[in-house]
Amino acid sequence: MSKCKYIFVTGGVTSSLGKGIVASSLAVLLQGRGLRVTIQKLDPYLNVDPGTLNPYEHGECFVTNDGAETDLDLGHYERFLSEPMSKKNNVTTGSVYEKIIKRERKGDFLGKTVQVIPHVTNEIKNRITALATKNHDVIITEIGGTVGDIESLPYIETVRQLKFEKGLDAIVVHLTLLPYLSATEELKTKPTQHSVKSLLQLGVQPDILVCRAEKNLGKKLKDKIALFCNVNSDAVIESIDAKTIYDVPLLLAKQKFDLVALEKLSFKNIKRLNLRRWNDFLTKLKNPTKTVNIAIVGKYVELKDAYKSISEALIHGGVYNSCDVKIKWIHSEDVKKNKVNLIFKNCSGIVVAPGFGERGINGKLTTIEYARTKNIPFFGICLGMQMAVVEYARNVLGFKNAHSTEINSKTKFPVIDLMQEQKVLLNKGGTMRLGSYKCKLKKSSKTFHAYKNEDIEERHRHRYEFNNDFIENFKKSEMKFVGHNPKSGLIEILELKNHRWFIGVQFHPEYKSTVINPHPLFKSFIKSTLKK
Repeated sequence: MSKCKYIFVTGGVTSSLGKGIVASSLAVLLQGRGLRVTIQKLDPYLNVDPGTLNPYEHGECFVTNDGAETDLDLGHYERFLSEPMSKKNNVTTGSVYEKIIKRERKGDFLGKTVQVIPHVTNEIKNRITALATKNHDVIITEIGGTVGDIESLPYIETVRQLKFEKGLDAIVVHLTLLPYLSATEELKTKPTQHSVKSLLQLGVQPDILVCRAEKNLGKKLKDKIALFCNVNSDAVIESIDAKTIYDVPLLLAKQKFDLVALEKLSFKNIKRLNLRRWNDFLTKLKNPTKTVNIAIVGKYVELKDAYKSISEALIHGGVYNSCDVKIKWIHSEDVKKNKVNLIFKNCSGIVVAPGFGERGINGKLTTIEYARTKNIPFFGICLGMQMAVVEYARNVLGFKNAHSTEINSKTKFPVIDLMQEQKVLLNKGGTMRLGSYKCKLKKSSKTFHAYKNEDIEERHRHRYEFNNDFIENFKKSEMKFVGHNPKSGLIEILELKNHRWFIGVQFHPEYKSTVINPHPLFKSFIKSTLKK
């Protein structure tokens, strides 16, 4: 392909319609036709990145190989495409303005008045076109927020400019809502009409409409929407709620969503759609031979998107084992010693999720002690791994009140401590140990048998680590450190000897699990829960 084509995905009427899933699904379909695709998210908030946002505000913070803290939609992109995203794939208004203001302070604009047009829109344009390399045939750009929001206006204007500049090499897909009124038993098109009108007022004509609805649209309704919104009837695509997000690519393919997009982009010699591996995954997902109950213990469980990558990685691991994974969400503050047997009744495995801060720590420690003493498969991720160290130090090694200095800075036994390079930092944003780092495994470990490789790389997001001053105290115990960073000596993985499956990892394996390539630790964890 000589040059990149551009697809912009906007949303109207209401938020949370699933632009990320629609964009990811379209990317899967284009991949299935042999095209090289990447996806980008434009987020309208003024934070430079979501790294300092409370998960209750924005859900999970997803981390890329190159250390970018990004929107959770990038997790969807990677899980669907099995392609790693990068810093270039997530743009925020905060990062755009930060760069422009730094340039203005340096005098780069030679005394000119710095304005939204052209300076902000040009910077956004640069961020979009930066992905236009020989490695990509199509760039899908999702614009966060809803058309009409003040925050999104610079992005919509940039789309207008790029659509004008690129001509037939750029199209706009607009995702909108058709509300169903039960009183009249009909889908209402007026909100969609107004949403498209808002886009038109900003100079953008959508080429394809994807309509979220509870009921099938039917030809008559599609024709009506097409007439009032200036699109072809075959470019009105319905998006019905699916049993699983992994159904969405196939549901959209039935309506030839990808073909309509490719024809509008003037692609020639379009290859036949091949979704064999995706269909294989779905077949296994929908036809499990076993069921397993897995508890996720965390302090943000009210918003399940805070642990989106973990829940999806468990599903991937379940599919690999022909197993339906039922997730039981447990708030760590609710875990008490006198209730622990009841809370984890019928749970075959326990995941202690990552997080920060003191809230819910005692519940996590109680959970870990229960999993350790009852021989229940346990998977501790980041803070979950750190608390496994604390629990063992207290209850097995006899270090009374051992703790992480994050929780108790005055503890006499700081088995988890702030990383040395973190002690001199003042800014919180973007300063954690972020991105992909190497790890060397011990060949005798369960972890090695899961990966089937001695040398691995995993993504990190943390400030605290195991304190190597205590490593000798653990050497004679049944808690074994089976993975370490070859350069820094950082302890990355622990295992409990003579336990069915008790593994804690300092990194975030959930970030690398995809539909096509489930993560080896999640596959191994689910497998262990099936054994009696």
